[in-house]
Amino acid sequence: MSLVRFLLDGKLIEIDDFDPTRSVLQYLREDLRRVGSKEGCAEGDCGACTVVVAELEGEGLRYRAVNACIQFLPTLDGKALFTVESLKAADGGLHPVQQSMVDHHGSQCGFCTPGFIMSMFALYQHSKTPSRAEIDDALSGNLCRCTGYRPIVDACVHMHEYPEVKPDAQKLIAQLRKLRRERALSLKHRQASYFAPVTIDELAARYHDNPDAQLLAGGTDVGLWVTKQLRELPAIIYLGNVDALRQVKIGADGIEIGAAVTLADAFDALEQHYPEFGEMFRRFASIPVRNAGTLVGNVANGSPIGDSMPALIAVKARVRLRRGADSRELALEELYLDYMKNALQPGEFIEALLVPLPQRDTQVRCYKLSKRYDQDISAVCAAFAMRLDGDAVAEIRIALGGMAAIPKRASLTEAYLLGERWDEPTLVTAMQKLGEDFAPLSDMRASAAYRARTTANLLHRFYLETRPEHALDANAVSVFAVTG
Repeated sequence: MSLVRFLLDGKLIEIDDFDPTRSVLQYLREDLRRVGSKEGCAEGDCGACTVVVAELEGEGLRYRAVNACIQFLPTLDGKALFTVESLKAADGGLHPVQQSMVDHHGSQCGFCTPGFIMSMFALYQHSKTPSRAEIDDALSGNLCRCTGYRPIVDACVHMHEYPEVKPDAQKLIAQLRKLRRERALSLKHRQASYFAPVTIDELAARYHDNPDAQLLAGGTDVGLWVTKQLRELPAIIYLGNVDALRQVKIGADGIEIGAAVTLADAFDALEQHYPEFGEMFRRFASIPVRNAGTLVGNVANGSPIGDSMPALIAVKARVRLRRGADSRELALEELYLDYMKNALQPGEFIEALLVPLPQRDTQVRCYKLSKRYDQDISAVCAAFAMRLDGDAVAEIRIALGGMAAIPKRASLTEAYLLGERWDEPTLVTAMQKLGEDFAPLSDMRASAAYRARTTANLLHRFYLETRPEHALDANAVSVFAVTG
């Protein structure tokens, strides 16, 4: 079938014969003349283009704020789309989130306002009494250059004081059920193709036969290839319609996270078992990026400054790979060979991320250093997992991002620490050993000297929080942003 179908303001939209890499924002502004959504950065950073997508989740609905500028149009298939124009009442009145923004003077030049409104609209659907932390998180992907954030936060605090206005959930659920796709979506436009399978077997067969095709999950990286690098993607295989890949399974062997599970859902599942990662997860990216991007996609990208990989490597995560009918497993650190090079064979993809449940008596920490607290790329991300036998190190794993061409373990430091007493003299030598494990580079985020020194300091901090006697309370020492 070559027809993309989705709902806009409750009405069925059917489109075909378009470039599969056309963004939702381009379609809204250029085709529908819905110009409320703005283009500010075209890379998912400023939030001016934010829209809300609703889709079925179990027997209910899930509303997600996403960046329209990097969301490819065919990924809307089977979903419901809301823009700032969607909030207008039949009598022309404002939605409560809009009225609250007006009453609390949250808009000045107005360019960013539609994006803020849509982030607020998504929050409005999920929480009647959002905490300040929830509000800050919901707005973290929206930048304002003139008004300042206090009146916008005030608008969020008070938006539920107005008469409630929400979409007809049961009607929307019934409409979306009719759009459920039982067969793969296949599009062709000139020399470009887009294929969205509904089963893993279809995905594996298609990719095996077309190994040069681009796999697409959340698009938070791939979208920038198009908007910023102007790359052409002749063949795309989309993972988001494969229900089996959208599952998080928790069993005796650990946590299995499918390749199409969003960052938001994956982080929620992991934080239940590894609360020590919670602060890093909240600083990982904005809500719209976490709502669209996938954890497996982040892992597959393998950026040396990615935050998820050090944490996952420290807790012995593995990946299950699929190529045709064959599958195999690798330790996550074995996936990365060199800068932007991995161990995947042609036509092979990551089917799932496998994360063991926490081990008894193992202490885990993850620290992120960046110039800004929110929504910034790390200068250094360090993760530690250690088990003591009395006052001796029985097992330790140290994984770092930003220190090498790939996410990497500090193997020399680990080897030295194994069996040693966990005390100050051992720590001093271990901090020196880290200098033998890594030869970091200087770049716009930090100098080599800064990275080397702060990494050693983070090991010291880990020691202070985990020493056998008089350990510092980890909750009393917040994860912080540091200027390089």
